[in-house]
Amino acid sequence: MDAVPNPVESSVRAALATVHDPEIGRPITELGMLDSVVVDDAGAVTVRVLLTVAACPLKDKLRTDVTAAASRVEGVTSVAVELGVMSDAQRGELRQTLRGDAPSNEIPFAQPGSRTRVYAVASGKGGVGKSSVTVNLAVALAAKGLSVGVVDADIYGFSVPRMLGVSSKPTQVDNMIMPPSAHGVKVISIGMFTPGNTAVVWRGPMLHRALQQFLADVFWGDLDVLLMDLPPGTGDIAISVAQLIPSAELLVVTTPQLAAREVAERAGSIALQTHQQIVGVVENMSWLDMPDGSRMELFGSGGGQAVADSLAATTGTRVPLLGQIPLDQQVREGGDAGAPVVLAAPGSSAAVALQGVADALAARQTSLVGRSLGLTPAAR
Repeated sequence: MDAVPNPVESSVRAALATVHDPEIGRPITELGMLDSVVVDDAGAVTVRVLLTVAACPLKDKLRTDVTAAASRVEGVTSVAVELGVMSDAQRGELRQTLRGDAPSNEIPFAQPGSRTRVYAVASGKGGVGKSSVTVNLAVALAAKGLSVGVVDADIYGFSVPRMLGVSSKPTQVDNMIMPPSAHGVKVISIGMFTPGNTAVVWRGPMLHRALQQFLADVFWGDLDVLLMDLPPGTGDIAISVAQLIPSAELLVVTTPQLAAREVAERAGSIALQTHQQIVGVVENMSWLDMPDGSRMELFGSGGGQAVADSLAATTGTRVPLLGQIPLDQQVREGGDAGAPVVLAAPGSSAAVALQGVADALAARQTSLVGRSLGLTPAAR
């Protein structure tokens, strides 16, 4: 005669189906992480959860979430959580669950069916605030409920982890890299793999391989938007992005200054050679709001619109000026503290302007360029 299932145990298992692995973002019951649930006659529950790796950086959060979910079940008097570790075979099954039969080196964002919008944030020169713009746009988009990732593709000048406040290291599970996240944004950077503030001294082929690993070996899940913080100029990384993700669109960041404007036009004009679309231009450091309500245009004016107009004429496409970001001390403070200004000071003039750019990007529909529409010719 079959044993009658314990109703409390069934309820606990149902409750644990709401607990998501903090790195993968899917229920632990779907990932093979829930090993066992035992309930005694007094209502004491013991849950055994298998970690993907022993050094899982978020195991304490997982323990807390499992305890909270099980404790809410009626009839449960206490909860004990035991943590084990998956075997190699179980990790292999997990990879199969997440990746299916896709080749290990396949870049999901480059596949014809991808719904992820990829924005490569470019600038002609350094010092225009490209990384600050990237980080704040990512956080603003995530706050809208979108699934967002950031690739810090500025290998030599990586700064995104600090600006996002990410201190944890990625976790590797059976040749997959699980990216850490902050403020709802998943992020990967070469800075997570180098000790201290060590300089990266690589030539072009190594840069290309690193970028390919960031895109193919990292498990991003189902992203709505992927932002790539490119190094300044039109070098190896910009070319690699066009090769690895042909559908990536360029977002050009400049300041009003003439020198910055000229090099920004060169950075954007690479789209002619790579056949990429330019989504728009963001003018940063546009002015400084003065106490009397006036504006001081420290770097001149009109540079962003001039870049947009020049790129529109060069490419023969519409290139809008998506926003003008004023100088704001809170942007710098937020970047240093790992608290982006759109969250730390949402009412500031810079945060409002950045939110406007994020609104424009979030409202865009996924491009149909290069995708099959599933149409067949009608018979005559």
